[in-house]
Amino acid sequence: MASRDDWPTPVQGLALTHFLTVRDVAVSRRFYADVFGGQVVLEENPCIVKIANGWIIMNPGGGPTPDKPDVVLTAPEPGDPVSSFLNVRVSDIAAFYEQAVAKGARFLTEPLDRKAELRCYLRDPDGYLIEVGQATGMLEGIFADRANPPGSRA
Repeated sequence: MASRDDWPTPVQGLALTHFLTVRDVAVSRRFYADVFGGQVVLEENPCIVKIANGWIIMNPGGGPTPDKPDVVLTAPEPGDPVSSFLNVRVSDIAAFYEQAVAKGARFLTEPLDRKAELRCYLRDPDGYLIEVGQATGMLEGIFADRANPPGSRA
């Protein structure tokens, strides 16, 4: 049985969780538990996986409910534009990358040096984008180049 600290139930203040609409709860649960070393707190309805100091909550999609009357939840389709993504910070990106690949994770690229950080991206079983990064230059005041420097025309 999970302890109170394993649930996203703060004693005071708030706790931030991330909800994902998934096609197959068991597949997604296994991915987040295996690749990120998560602890399954609740298997379904909704699935809750504690990862480090946060939680991923997963459930299948569905139509409107009384508390969200005009909202339909669906997992992303291949080719859908990305409007948000999960950002995971690690202390050793090379070790994380190696371990995640060994567990079946498929990354878009290997970790790349972006001046401020090393980072790479992968997708979960439903296609959600996940950034994995390790702070490097930013710890020394070195940051990535701006995409559109002030005064430039995009």
